[in-house]
Amino acid sequence: MLTSLIDSEDRAAVYAAKTRTAICDRSHWGRIEVTGEDRLRFLHNQSTNNFQSLQPGSGCDTVMVTSTARTIDLVTGYVLEDRVLLLVSPNRREFLLSWLDRYIFFADQVTLTDITDQTATFTLLGPESDTIISKLGAASLLSQPDGHHISINGIIFAVGTGLAIPGYTLILPRAEKQQIWQQLLDWGAVKLSDRHWEMLRISQGRPAPDAELTDDYNPLEVGLWQTVSFNKGCYIGQETIARLNTYKGVKQHLWGIKLKNCAQPGTIITISGEKVGKLTSYIETPEGHFGLGYIRAKAGGVGLTVEVGETQGEIVPVPFVSREYPQ
Repeated sequence: MLTSLIDSEDRAAVYAAKTRTAICDRSHWGRIEVTGEDRLRFLHNQSTNNFQSLQPGSGCDTVMVTSTARTIDLVTGYVLEDRVLLLVSPNRREFLLSWLDRYIFFADQVTLTDITDQTATFTLLGPESDTIISKLGAASLLSQPDGHHISINGIIFAVGTGLAIPGYTLILPRAEKQQIWQQLLDWGAVKLSDRHWEMLRISQGRPAPDAELTDDYNPLEVGLWQTVSFNKGCYIGQETIARLNTYKGVKQHLWGIKLKNCAQPGTIITISGEKVGKLTSYIETPEGHFGLGYIRAKAGGVGLTVEVGETQGEIVPVPFVSREYPQ
């Protein structure tokens, strides 16, 4: 009989993120600064969302895709007065720096700077995070949309957590990291480890590079419709995405899978012996075994019972993904 690896610390941290306030150190995520007069046009042309519609103080999630609309990374961009700050996945920082640099042409006034080592990132998650953000002097962010941000004494305070959980993200100078971290703990935020973040990521349905974001999938299959602008004109991968939307060509969808037991990512998902998809992520959570996986659209969706290797699973919705373009 398998023994659960979930302990009281796991339960307390995940509970705090959902009902109180938790804090996660995301300083290992990449931070790329984009400067120059052509910065918005450049990012507009290199990713799925509409950067040219953004004003300083706003931001968005966007997907970096290949020329055939295969997914590279889910990125958050914050538009400041004189630059754009990109928050990218830890294992995509170097690749994206090199990949974006390839598309800067001689006449482009665009400069990319890796500021990861000079900065830190914290994310406050939970319904009581408003209280802490107000204590930090950023109460003007309350009730603002995701991506909205302000800068106070060199610290960027932004609405949004990178998950479908309310909260805020702070980007600050590395020299102030320990002091701010301790202050947040003193004010009652519960520490959320990388493992706890992974529990929330998978149970929420946020896709990750090398798992859900690979050369095998496009943003519409992933369920990142909210990050795609269908009326902004040409960009890398635009033709493929437009065709998929116009001709209803999405053949598979990312779903949550409530599992009876543990399973290995990469395991083929079947129904009555027929392959209908693949498991991409798995973790044990306080609520039980959970995974993410792609399921053929024709096979069905919520409520579907599937076999995942030696165990069974039930297809369930996850809050981070969307199935249609927001109106």
